[in-house]
Amino acid sequence: MIKMDIHKVLSLLPHRYPFLLVDRVVLFKPNEQLIGLKNVTFNEPYFTGHFPVRPVMPGVLIIEALAQATGLLAMESRPEEVGEKSLYYFVGIDKARFKRPVEPGDQLFLDVKVHNVKRGIWKFSGEARVDERMVASAEIMCTARDF
Repeated sequence: MIKMDIHKVLSLLPHRYPFLLVDRVVLFKPNEQLIGLKNVTFNEPYFTGHFPVRPVMPGVLIIEALAQATGLLAMESRPEEVGEKSLYYFVGIDKARFKRPVEPGDQLFLDVKVHNVKRGIWKFSGEARVDERMVASAEIMCTARDF
């Protein structure tokens, strides 16, 4: 079982605060699976407006966190495909579902698995969980492109 700390995550993803949504990787199996962790804290900027009465992590950010996890899985599985002037882009989403709210204090586990890779397009299934309970799921596609 391979893990990645925040320094490794920062070396792979171009995202930075407040948009970096993976704090660490607790499991990495090249070309197969990655489980990332996002610690959801009350001081996240979106909680002031979503919603002031009862803070809830926006669903689109949960999906973005899953997409960032897929990027980590793809980049670390095949580092030769990503040069210094390329990025993995989120290019598609299907079957997104939201089951439960994510609130401050939750640990969001981001479990992504590779379905296939065809002509440079990666297809993944992703599940976000809190306390072993699924909160969201989606099929996500990404690809590497030069910028």
